[in-house]
Amino acid sequence: MAQAGEDRRTRLEAILRESPVIPVVTIADAAHAVPLARALLEGGIAVVEVTLRTPAATEAIRRIRAEVPSIVPGAGTVLSPARLEQVEKLDVAFAVSPGATARLLEAARASPVPLLPGVATASEAMTVLESGFTLAKLFPAEPAGGVALLKALAGPLPELRFCPMGGIDAGNAAAYLALSNVLCVGGSWLAPSDAIAAGDWRRITALARAASELRGGAG
Repeated sequence: MAQAGEDRRTRLEAILRESPVIPVVTIADAAHAVPLARALLEGGIAVVEVTLRTPAATEAIRRIRAEVPSIVPGAGTVLSPARLEQVEKLDVAFAVSPGATARLLEAARASPVPLLPGVATASEAMTVLESGFTLAKLFPAEPAGGVALLKALAGPLPELRFCPMGGIDAGNAAAYLALSNVLCVGGSWLAPSDAIAAGDWRRITALARAASELRGGAG
């Protein structure tokens, strides 16, 4: 079990280091999934998190896996062990949760899919560490304390690395990425809902290209 956990951590860290920004996308129409993934990839972004917030999400993930194999697909808004089991069947590369319940963490320790659990406080960060997780999502990053909170957590919890999400955009992403305990950031600004609805893939590619040029600070 310990070796399996280490393998999951290694795989997840490699994914988080793949792109400085992980686009967090909500897809209402599965027909948009493939052109969206291709637009992100053309802009230099090789990872995408598809949130499980719409009826089209699972089909969108299936289409991305089948038709855009060069991009790494993850599933977001994983709220329960049952939802984690569902995404296992989709063969996603990783899963992301907004928080971390005891039941979800327990299920994740036995799952083949690496989970990026969400935390918002020092106590929650300690809880995921005690459960064997050294990679976490700070969410919602800006309301929780943002860059200042991450700097404060770096001292007492040096082994924990973060992917902050929530309130991050092109204007403040670089400040997060400069931190030693940040591997990447996540955000929806790379794929605005109006651009997806309009099929404005060139705009999304341009946003992705700008984001791909950002650099992180975690070693």
